[in-house]
Amino acid sequence: MKISKKAAGIAPSLTLALTAKAKAMRAEGIDVISFGAGEPDFDTPDFVKNVAIEDLKAGVTKYTPVPGTPELREAIVEALDRDYGLKYEVAETLVSVGGKHTLFNIFFVLLDEGDEVVIPSPFWLSYPEQVKACGGKPVIVTCPPEAGFKLSPAQLREAITPKTRAVILNSPSNPTGAVYTKEELLALADVLKEFPEVTIISDDLYQKLVYDGAEFNSLATLVPEFRNRIIIVNGLSKAYSMTGWRLGWCAAPASFIKAMSALQGQSTSNPVSFTQRAAAVALRSDHGFLDSWLKAFDGRRRLIVEGLNSLKGVKCDPAPKGAFYAFPDVSDTYGMEIGGKKITDSMTFAEAFLEVANVSVVPGVAFGEDRCVRLSYATSESNIEKGLARLAKYLK
Repeated sequence: MKISKKAAGIAPSLTLALTAKAKAMRAEGIDVISFGAGEPDFDTPDFVKNVAIEDLKAGVTKYTPVPGTPELREAIVEALDRDYGLKYEVAETLVSVGGKHTLFNIFFVLLDEGDEVVIPSPFWLSYPEQVKACGGKPVIVTCPPEAGFKLSPAQLREAITPKTRAVILNSPSNPTGAVYTKEELLALADVLKEFPEVTIISDDLYQKLVYDGAEFNSLATLVPEFRNRIIIVNGLSKAYSMTGWRLGWCAAPASFIKAMSALQGQSTSNPVSFTQRAAAVALRSDHGFLDSWLKAFDGRRRLIVEGLNSLKGVKCDPAPKGAFYAFPDVSDTYGMEIGGKKITDSMTFAEAFLEVANVSVVPGVAFGEDRCVRLSYATSESNIEKGLARLAKYLK
């Protein structure tokens, strides 16, 4: 059966593939330490789950409006006011089946064939694949560890062409944990002011997960004049540990939201009905549960960074300031042989340590940086210590 060129050109997700392989090994009884999954190991708070259970029992199982229930969209408006200091209307919001779906909708509505999207690298691996699937061209800009994994104003200006339709900013970042400062964002804004036709996609999914004095900032708040050219993307997967609930949302000009809603109405239709009131309750909560989560994440962050920097051939610098990932440079191990397998790049590094040490990491090539690998510290301190000990054993 024929496969379309668009579909054939989409690369499978390495994070999901390696996570699946690690799970299969566990099912065989192998003790695998996994640093692969991009989701909190904490459970969804009970007060959120209970609302969904109540609605499910009450028969809230029918269609809802395509862009989400009025209650949930109103809760999003309140969150934008509380967290960003911005006044939005309900008509300027849309709820989708996860942040990934939200981004796909954005690219589909935004891009014509050949339109360019500037993507700083390292990047979340789905950005370029979604852009290509929607007919666009990813323009990858390398932001190395030496630059803090951050895009510079000079790089941004050089990357923009007459075909540039959008630029993506992701802070805190997946996979690096980098967090842009207010000053760094304002410097990028000065460049973007020269190109008013360029849309800014602000992926803020890790907004509430920052550490060590870092602060979340958004161009939407810092530069009010960008109000009608910025799309805020957020969701409930990370900060609320609701990855499996598949609830993402965005805020944008009403005309753009209307086009996204039309697309969604012809693809997935509404988000799951009995999850939406629970999501509204989560957004409107005092977020008290986050205090203990952030304390635990920060302790794990310090533990994994210190442990990685103690390993031969591994350097975790700069340390992550947000999200729950470390992205160390392991290129000094290239050329080594582990358990009969020669390490030549991030992929063979990941394969070798999964097969030989039963430790699962994600190769940095999936994120545009082949010198590095990604480790999620959304796991227990005991798992982190055990996994680091296994890495150390084979890197001596």
